[in-house]
Amino acid sequence: MNNRLKVLRAERDWSQAELAVQLDVSRQAVNAIETGKHDPSLPLAFRIGRLFGMPIEEIFDDGHA
Repeated sequence: MNNRLKVLRAERDWSQAELAVQLDVSRQAVNAIETGKHDPSLPLAFRIGRLFGMPIEEIFDDGHA
């Protein structure tokens, strides 16, 4: 799944570790989501959306129109 997580994180000048703390996940989990190796659970996707003040559809894209 494509996502804008890395861009959104960089815009706020947060490290992966800082984002991980805010989301209560490991830095490795943040890295895996950013690189597309792992899709977040739905509850985690909603936490990410709330943190960035965006609907999850604006952050994550499954590649289908």
